[in-house]
Amino acid sequence: MRFNKRVFLVLSIVFVTILSACGDSSKSESKGTGSKDATNEDKGTIEMAQISWAENIAVTNMWKVILEEQGYKVKLNLLDMGTIMKALAEDELDINLEVWLPIQDKAYLQQYKDQVFFAEEPWYDNAKVGLVVPTYLENINSIEDLNKHKDMFAGEITGFDPGAGTMEVTEEVIKEYDLDYELIPSSEPAMITEIDEAIKKEEPIVAPLWNPHRVFSQFDLKYLEDPKKVYGEVEKIYYATRLDFEKDFPEVSEWMKNWKMDDEAIGELMTYVNETEEPIEGAKKWVDENQDRINKWMK
Repeated sequence: MRFNKRVFLVLSIVFVTILSACGDSSKSESKGTGSKDATNEDKGTIEMAQISWAENIAVTNMWKVILEEQGYKVKLNLLDMGTIMKALAEDELDINLEVWLPIQDKAYLQQYKDQVFFAEEPWYDNAKVGLVVPTYLENINSIEDLNKHKDMFAGEITGFDPGAGTMEVTEEVIKEYDLDYELIPSSEPAMITEIDEAIKKEEPIVAPLWNPHRVFSQFDLKYLEDPKKVYGEVEKIYYATRLDFEKDFPEVSEWMKNWKMDDEAIGELMTYVNETEEPIEGAKKWVDENQDRINKWMK
């Protein structure tokens, strides 16, 4: 038995030595090839918020592609807006790419202005928010028309993510216009499915929507007039970070300050992302085709 134990011990040491040698060889080869994994480890990991909105999925995947090409690791965290802002304030997330001001997310700005950094300049400055209906509903053109047609809509506004700024503003719209309606929360994909099904049957539906959004290229929709301007007029989209983000990632912070997109750019990006099975593949295609634009952000 002693002999067998001794042989077993020697064989174990030899086996561990071989494994260690293989591991060292693998590490050496990785460093020698200058792989992105080795570079990523040096530059750090960025915890990026993601929301299940079409434009947000597009831009988060776009930045993931750009940053990983530059040697960073990017982890996307799919969360609702309320959780995202709280996590930024508590340093559990690094960056949120989508804050709508001056109206939609003003409550988050007021709540976290001392705990979160809000960008001074928007990356998109032509956003719009409001209630929409299919264009075939010719007699409904204003929010003020909704109570007269309550039975047509079963007294329901089809909504999306609870906690989203636009959902909170829509609750204000219901109060301001004294609408006898209930806002039904769900998710953006579920809301779009409801709109799709209603339009296929030419049935009535009313929902809060926004530009930029690919849905306007899919369906014939119109915004209802908002005489009281509860939704505001033109909205702008900003990014927000935890307070020490610029100190920890100065290079990325500069790129974010230079980031600008117009209707054509964001529309094309969203289309590419929507047309591919994996959003990251659509984002890669867009990044490959827009290097001149991206180089201006990274100057």
